[in-house]
Amino acid sequence: MSTPDSADPTARARDLLGVSRLTNRALSGALHGLHGVDQVGCELRAAALGTRSIKADSKRWAIDLAISMIDLTTLEGADTPGKVRGLATRALVPDPSDPSTPSPAAVCVYGDMVATARETLGDSPIRVAAVATAFPSGRASLPVKLADTKDAIAAGADEIDMVIDRGAFLAGDYLTVFREIVAVKQACTRADGRAARLKVIMETGELVTLDNVRRASWLCMLAGADFIKTSTGKISPAATLPVTLVMLEAVRDWREHTGDMVGVKPAGGIRTSKDAISFLVAVHEVAGEDWLDNQWFRFGASSLLNDLILQRQRMTIGAYSGADYIADDAPSAY
Repeated sequence: MSTPDSADPTARARDLLGVSRLTNRALSGALHGLHGVDQVGCELRAAALGTRSIKADSKRWAIDLAISMIDLTTLEGADTPGKVRGLATRALVPDPSDPSTPSPAAVCVYGDMVATARETLGDSPIRVAAVATAFPSGRASLPVKLADTKDAIAAGADEIDMVIDRGAFLAGDYLTVFREIVAVKQACTRADGRAARLKVIMETGELVTLDNVRRASWLCMLAGADFIKTSTGKISPAATLPVTLVMLEAVRDWREHTGDMVGVKPAGGIRTSKDAISFLVAVHEVAGEDWLDNQWFRFGASSLLNDLILQRQRMTIGAYSGADYIADDAPSAY
């Protein structure tokens, strides 16, 4: 059952924490009261999941599911309207040789490229996601972050991928991180009252420990995140399976505690079908089948789509087409 005041993250957080006023002390007590992560055990479990084999029929289903979960991404300073149009066209027709190939979930671009992506995608169900809040560093004032978000929303973004202030988080200033997420979520509401979904990037490579990943996951969910996301793709390490396991445990436990589902998006460094399938196995075994849907799980990627299509073609015709026959419109850190 959902908690009272679920539409008001601050009121909900007070209710969940059992406090009359939300403070750094209250948030710190709650986040540091979460049970610790057994790093060795988590890494061993991730390694075991990575070696899991699946049957051919299941593999074909998993490949199609993974394609449908991709946020096809280009986030480079050299991005041009032509490159973004090419990326969006690729999303519309991932494999011209096989019309049954599913489309990715979204095209993810910088805010100034949202209108170009939106125009190219037209009325298709593929969403337009925009990075915002001074991505990737997050080093800007809150008014600048909100203006960045509102510009992307006005241009037609369906989803916003924001970055948290990692400096504030690591300094223990959880209230600042909480308030910024709440403010950005409010800025995601369009003029017609519909809200864009908010993915909150924790940049787990800078959080140092898996305990911090768990705390950051809960803080983002307390503040109203629709998705928790690993990385910008600009920092190494990016999306690792152990980190994603911790995040999947967090969203599972959050639903048990509140009744609400929150999505998970690993981003950066996931390039092969084998990698993607390992992540899907983890989703199934840790969070559960309800998350095996692109409403609740995404891959932030560009080159991953190429390998998934190559594997899909091999299963269809019994041979690899070769990488030269697969489009490569948007190589990036993702």
